[in-house]
Amino acid sequence: MPELSQEGERGRAAAPWGLAEVTGPSMVPTLQHGDRLLVRYGAAVRQGDVVVLRHPFQQDLLVVKRAVERREGGWWVLGDNPYAGGDSTDYGVVPDELVLGTARFRYRPLRPGQRSPLALARWAVSAARPLLPDRSASRRLRAR
Repeated sequence: MPELSQEGERGRAAAPWGLAEVTGPSMVPTLQHGDRLLVRYGAAVRQGDVVVLRHPFQQDLLVVKRAVERREGGWWVLGDNPYAGGDSTDYGVVPDELVLGTARFRYRPLRPGQRSPLALARWAVSAARPLLPDRSASRRLRAR
């Protein structure tokens, strides 16, 4: 389950934007281990958004998931990797007060071994991308 660094959480009171680092495979292929996220704290959540939330059972742990469906009591969230787990299929609906914000932009840092011109060109093309809502998430929900 992706865990986020607390660096964005500390600055949250001063500004509605923050940074977070992804660890874990549950949002693959959208997010990879080591990706950095630009998070808009307090933003309205829509179906398909990538959201940052507090884990319902371990509230000192921040996780990133996709908001799939609005249900009574909060949001049903799923990881993009169906084999990783650690989402609403394990802990149910996430209350609104635990959803902190939406991830708007993903930045993939350069890996230490990426030194060749071809590797640098590939990185430059794919390193930074906006995180757009995935409206097809409801199909994944029906499949589970």
